Amino acid sequence: MSERPLLTATAITRHYGTHVGCEDVSLDIHEGEVLAIVGESGSGKTTLLNCLAQRLAVTSGQVSYRMRDGETRDLASLTEAERRFLMRTDWGFVHQNPADGLRMRVSAGANIGERLMAVGDRHYGRIRETADDWLSRVEIPGLRIDDRPTAFSGGMRQRLQIARNLVTHPRLVFMDEPTGGLDVSVQARLLDLLRGLVDALGLSAIIVTHDLAVARLLSHRMIVMKNGRVVETGLTDRVLDDPRHPYTQLLVASILEV
Repeated sequence: MSERPLLTATAITRHYGTHVGCEDVSLDIHEGEVLAIVGESGSGKTTLLNCLAQRLAVTSGQVSYRMRDGETRDLASLTEAERRFLMRTDWGFVHQNPADGLRMRVSAGANIGERLMAVGDRHYGRIRETADDWLSRVEIPGLRIDDRPTAFSGGMRQRLQIARNLVTHPRLVFMDEPTGGLDVSVQARLLDLLRGLVDALGLSAIIVTHDLAVARLLSHRMIVMKNGRVVETGLTDRVLDDPRHPYTQLLVASILEV
């Protein structure tokens, strides 16, 4: 495992006209590390995630990534084809609404198989066998392999989206409120599943969440955002058990009062 960061962001800024999405944010993430970005709605956390994942152009700043060949590249220098290939293979992106990350009109197996085909697998039997294996890993019965996601519950759709993302063994996964909108019992199951997969696969992940319990369960480090800026950063347990910034103290206190 390299000591060099997998991804480094330097002074990331994104403006929407006169509105600040995020301002002067710097961070890095190493292999096998999970970073949580937390804050209230409108804090800039999703804007930052989309800038890091190259889904949104930055106003200023730089995001660089260490490729599988060991070369660290400024992501702004990639061609569109290189960027698409990176997103389909080495990266994953889990949306809050699974319908945004799935093809709803094709089968569960085809959703997983598409990612495999993106890395060159063309053997139908092997693709179907791998899809069946991944459905099992995310606790979806294999007999549902030919069902479309439209026939799935919200929790099953989210688990299918996770399988679709992880089947190519990405090194970095971006997650935008992965448990948002799910019932509490479904959230708990999904979190247990995510934690197990992250540990088993040695994934790096950047997770946006407003739920501090999710951050504590899944992340090693966290950054706290307010009005587009980072107000506190550190090891997750330290930040939650001994918050230094008044805003972080307020967030933690509001959870304790619930």
